[in-house]
This record gives sequence, structure tokens and C-alpha cells, in this order.
Amino acid sequence: MRRLLIFALIIMAQTLSATESTSTASAMAAPDGDALAHYARAAETELREHILPFWLAHARDQKRGGFHGEIDNELSVNPAAPRGLLLSARILWTFSAAYRRYQDPAYLEMARWALADLTTHFLDREHGGFYWSLNADLSPRETRKQTYGQVFAIYGLSEYARATGDTATRDLAIQTYQLINQHTHDHQLGGFLETATRDWHHPAQWDAHIMGVPTAKSQNTNLHVMEAFTALLRIWPDDSIRQSLREMIEVMLDRILDSQTHHLVLFLDENWRPQGDAISYGHDIEVSWLLVEAAEVLGDPALLARVRRESVAIAQATLSAGVDPADGGVFNEGNPTGVTDRSKDWWPQAEAVVGFLNAYQLTGETRHFQASRQTWAFIDARLRDRVYGEWFWSADLAPDRRARHPKAGFWKCPYHNARACLELVERLQHLSSSSASAAEKSVPEHR
Repeated sequence: MRRLLIFALIIMAQTLSATESTSTASAMAAPDGDALAHYARAAETELREHILPFWLAHARDQKRGGFHGEIDNELSVNPAAPRGLLLSARILWTFSAAYRRYQDPAYLEMARWALADLTTHFLDREHGGFYWSLNADLSPRETRKQTYGQVFAIYGLSEYARATGDTATRDLAIQTYQLINQHTHDHQLGGFLETATRDWHHPAQWDAHIMGVPTAKSQNTNLHVMEAFTALLRIWPDDSIRQSLREMIEVMLDRILDSQTHHLVLFLDENWRPQGDAISYGHDIEVSWLLVEAAEVLGDPALLARVRRESVAIAQATLSAGVDPADGGVFNEGNPTGVTDRSKDWWPQAEAVVGFLNAYQLTGETRHFQASRQTWAFIDARLRDRVYGEWFWSADLAPDRRARHPKAGFWKCPYHNARACLELVERLQHLSSSSASAAEKSVPEHR
């Protein structure tokens, strides 16, 4: 009798396990055309009805020119806040990209406003390149040539030239590329150094004064160099930028990516030796799709195949270690032992919805699509400001944290989230069209 009871329990457990497996498989079924179209509409609505209108309505400083240096969560402007290069360059990229897709005159007007701000206030007409920041009265503040800032200027200028065909803007992007290639490129070991003085000399020592980077090189800067070079190659198919982009893809793969863990090293010295073991999950997943974009634009099939393999591995590592299974949100940081910063800021979520969708496109594995959707649901529930528009800095909405981190400012720009929406719309519409074509082919022909 006891044996029969044990046998019965085993059969019951197997039956339950099979039922659970069937249920899980059903929940993880590949998205159909309706699901893809619904997700695309949600992203487009978020972009065109919530994100872009916020910046159109509130960002411009009509009295002094350019943009307000800081706007809090209740739309109060801090008139004494310094002005950052990143804000203007990223607004330029965002509204140029939006105009290229939708041809809305309001988007073009905003892009032109940002372009005027860059070239009138931030451009260093004596030494070339762009100042890192201005005082509230628009006088130069931090005049060092931060590579990170220069490449975002290239990124914005290139996208404007792509959207409008403007050759003067293209030429300024090329000139800025040539300056950093001459002065902050490491011609011996590859990649780019963090900064230079206003007249393009290297500082005596590396410090964390501007960006919190205490080393000669960083993953963050070199990632965005690659991103900017991708944009520039699209509008200027010159051998020099093609060679530079190839180098940056290889730097990301061979110098910055840990091939064992599939996470990226954050800080490195001049000889590419890692400094610390911190992991930024948001940068990891951002790299995963930007690498693919860069390799596709470069057009080398062998390198693209390698990049695609690594991209999927990075996405899988991020999904395993950096995503909260309880709500789909992406944690800020970790190390080899686990998560060290459980905060969930806005920009890692924006990069995750694209990175995981990119992994789904490469593999067809539904778990990656589900990860993208779950992070999107997290954004909708925890980050969207349904009262004033745009997204909060973080899902951690403690009053003191909200007060410290504005809705718009030096680092809070319409770049990560607007770009995520643009990428989602394009990718999901492509998937939806492919799904519809496949469905049509599967229908038997009736004669």
C-alpha cells in the first residue's frame, strides 16, 4: 500500500509538472501581429503625446535663448542652474530623429533651436569643439573638451544632417570628429581618452571633477564614441570614419567586454587594465543593441556575425543578473557578487526595452520579448508622470530623491526614452509586417 501511495504521488507530481510546463509554454508563445502592433502603438503614443510635447512646451528659454538648465517635477524652473552641452546635443538628436520619421514642422523647429544653441553658445570658435557647460548667463563655465560631450555633439549634428540634408551641419560634425581623433584618440592602444584641456592638451592627472570618472578611459565614453561614429558614417561614408568605427567595435568587444561574464568593465586605465569590478546593467543592455547597429552600418558580415553572438550573450547576462523578476525593472548597478544598487532609474529601463527586443529579433526566443514587455509595463506603472508629462528620474519616489533629481536638467534629457520609443516603433512594425507576411504564406491557396 505504501508503495502504491508513493507511486501515486510521483504520478501526480509528474502530471502537475507537465501542466505547469504547458502553461509556461503557452504564456511564452511568440507574439502575434496584434500583440506587436499594440506594443508599437503604445510606444508611439508615449513618444508623441507625452515625451516630445513636454519638451516642446517647457524646455526652451525664450528670454535668454537655448534651454532652461533645470526644471523640477512640478515644472518650476531654476534660473541659476548651469547649462550642459549634453542637454542641447541630445535635444538636437531627439527632435532631428523625430522629424526624420514624422516630418512634423514643430519637431524641425525644435531641432533648429537646439542647433542654434550649440553653435551660438557652446561652440569654441577659438580652439574648436564644444564647451562642457555654461553658466546660467550663457558665459563659458567648464571649458574642458570632454570626449563624451564632443561625441554627443557629433551624434546630434549627424542626425540633423541626416534628417535635413544640411551640409554645413554635416561639415561641423566631421570637423569635431577630426579634432577628437587628433587629440583624444589613443593612437597606440586604441579607444579614446576621457578629456582634454580647452586647447586640446591632456591634463596632468585624471580626476572625477566633471563626470565622476577617475580614470583615463571608461566604457561609457567609448560606448558613445562608437554610437556617434555610427551616426556619422551614415551621412559621410569616408574611409577614415569607417576605420574609426571598426576600431571602436573591436575596442568594445576586445578591451571593454568581459568575455567570461558578458558584462562590461566600467573604468580602465590608459593600458586598458580594469579599475574596479562595478557593473552597470543599463550600459550593458544599451551596448548590446548599439553594437549590432554599429556593425550593421559598417557592413562587415564576419564582424556582424560576431557582434550578434555577443549581443545576445550580453542581453542574457543582463536578464539573469540585472532585472528584478518581481516587476521587470532593471537595477542600476552590481558587481560579481550581485546587485549593489537596487534603484531603478529611467534610462536603464529605456535601454532595456530596446536591448531585449533586439535579442528577440536575433534569436526568436520569446523570453526576450517578454522581458522587453515587462520592462515597458514597469515604465508605464512606475516612471511615467501622468500629471506633468515625461518620466521621473527614478522609480524610487521618496520626496528627498525626487527633489534632488529634476525632470529636466544637465543629465535628464529626451534621449534615452524618446530613442527607445522610436526604436520600438520601427522594430515592432517590422516584426508585425513580417508576421503578417508569414501568416499570408501559411494560408493554403484555394483554386
